[in-house]
Amino acid sequence: MKFSIAQRIIAESLGTCFLVMAVVGSGIMGERLSGGNVAIALLANSIATGAALITLIYSFGPISGAHFNPLVTLSEGFSGGLARGEIAPYMLAQFAGGAAGTLIADLMFAMPAVTLSRHMRSGTPQFLSEVVATFGLLGVIAACSRLRANAVPLAVGGYIASAYWFTSSTSFANPAVTVARCITDTFAGIRPRDVAPFMLAQLVGAIAAILLFRWLVPAQINAESGASR
Repeated sequence: MKFSIAQRIIAESLGTCFLVMAVVGSGIMGERLSGGNVAIALLANSIATGAALITLIYSFGPISGAHFNPLVTLSEGFSGGLARGEIAPYMLAQFAGGAAGTLIADLMFAMPAVTLSRHMRSGTPQFLSEVVATFGLLGVIAACSRLRANAVPLAVGGYIASAYWFTSSTSFANPAVTVARCITDTFAGIRPRDVAPFMLAQLVGAIAAILLFRWLVPAQINAESGASR
């Protein structure tokens, strides 16, 4: 079934909205129930985010490809998987959906819909973490989509859940999610002044992954493996 551009844009917006609701909402719930134990709060946050990603990709993947991330959209446009004229609408839908997800999550927990975050996330280790996190995410997507397409939802959800723990930045790896998280002064928040460095780091990681995996796992491998089965 072929979906219209309008259907795909709505799918991207809804998917990103629910992804951010999972990130922000589980952060709030985890912090409230953990009794001050940050490790427990982060565990709840990472499990909820990873699980949400798996289900959302399974649900919206057949409609829009379930990018939920401007860098994934740029990667698809660069590789020819998405028409150039559809890149901007996809990205706008992702940023709008992400912002809506934050507003809804805050309201569900009886908090102000918009409050600029005071959660400091800065410095070279955090910058490096976002480069690594985004490189890994784009690499997982590129490799799985070309070699094991049916494993993408599980691979992406599992990767992000683990990257919460092995990166000091807790793996934002997504400009739309990063912007959305600066308007909530909660566990998942990020100061507005830290958003630009995070997004730059994410772009660096994404470009590195696109260039490497374009050589490591060429797109034509998918067609060749499909023809051989």
